[in-house]
Amino acid sequence: MSTGVPGAGAGIVPRVRRAWAALFREQRLAAIGALGLFVSMFLPWYQETGFYVRRNATQKLENSLIAFQAWSFVEASILLVAIAIVALLFARAERRAFHLPGGDGIVILGAGAWVMFLVFFRQIDKPGGSRSGTLQTTVGVSWGIFVAFLFGALIAYAGWRIHSEHWPEPRRDGDARVRPRAGARWLVRSRWEGLALALRPQGRREREMISWRLGYHFTRVV
Repeated sequence: MSTGVPGAGAGIVPRVRRAWAALFREQRLAAIGALGLFVSMFLPWYQETGFYVRRNATQKLENSLIAFQAWSFVEASILLVAIAIVALLFARAERRAFHLPGGDGIVILGAGAWVMFLVFFRQIDKPGGSRSGTLQTTVGVSWGIFVAFLFGALIAYAGWRIHSEHWPEPRRDGDARVRPRAGARWLVRSRWEGLALALRPQGRREREMISWRLGYHFTRVV
């Protein structure tokens, strides 16, 4: 049975390929940031240093920890951000119709800023060390967590770009994507001005763009 969504019944690999091809440039940038953020969690985020006494001599041990080896609310939140952005973009690529408060761009921008804040917070509140007998360890940050910060910044930038370009959301599952006209950076400064523009005779694409922007649904084509 058809679901009205392109590629919904195909295998996962063809669906992923079609989804990537369907994304706009700014959406691809956000996807790269989210995937890079996930991969960065396998890099050395923390450096664990231990000291223990053996034969009246203090010896030092060092060990690198990835994000999953120092699991906490911070690491779980960052992983959730990466998964949520990929899921959102995959749904948009398959033209799934739903609305997020503020639009996709604002949500992605906020997600990237949240990742940057969490990484900054980790510089202040590092994972605690441990003490077992004569062994005492402390934990500091390593270079991998700064890579995560950069991917968070990339996600935030992509979200800002998506918001500034005003890509319209699909109003029904399977709607064909509509690209804003070049140079039309939304001169609509108020709902009333936008309503006046929407009531003027014009092409179908322009009417759909304005109706999406205002939240109205003008379906008649003049």
